[in-house]
Amino acid sequence: MGNAKRKGIFAGEDPFALAQSWLEEAINSEPNDPNAVALSTVDASGMPNTRMVLLKEIEPDAFMFYTNYGSVKAQELDSAGKAAFVMHWKSLRRQIRVRGLVSREDGPQADAYYNSRSLQSRLGAWASDQSKPLESRAALLAKVAKITAAKGVNPARPPYWGGYRIKPLEIEFWADGAYRLHDRFKWHRVDLTEDWCVDRLNP
Repeated sequence: MGNAKRKGIFAGEDPFALAQSWLEEAINSEPNDPNAVALSTVDASGMPNTRMVLLKEIEPDAFMFYTNYGSVKAQELDSAGKAAFVMHWKSLRRQIRVRGLVSREDGPQADAYYNSRSLQSRLGAWASDQSKPLESRAALLAKVAKITAAKGVNPARPPYWGGYRIKPLEIEFWADGAYRLHDRFKWHRVDLTEDWCVDRLNP
């Protein structure tokens, strides 16, 4: 553990617990989607891609979200095995940045989360060929109707839909400071088996 002096909103020895506490604060202050993150990946040529996804769980050692495995983001996650994201809360004037290693979650935990979603969202997961060209919205709605008739009210999780777990090598906690003298603390480690080091960064 590094010896950076941390107190107040930065206090604690567990970055995942700290991230969870910040998220819980944001739930009470952000008007929409406090769990939204801007997820960054790279394609085979190294060209970056960024899009908003909803973080669904902060585990004791990882961050979880779910998507279609046929999507561009999933293909890039599988290929690179690495990703980064940022959570930004205007209401709190804070953000968390994460960089780490990626693995799939396509077992019972993914089944449980899928089954917790609304029926419309579950059917939509079956109907959407995410990221692929679409003829029209009417065509998509027709496909949803067809899937609804075929799958009924309790559809199983599609084999091409599931979770991703990001285990971080870096987590940075940032809070706005007066005169743009922001507070920044970066937790970092070389690999997942090592203890965290913490450094205060210049704004």
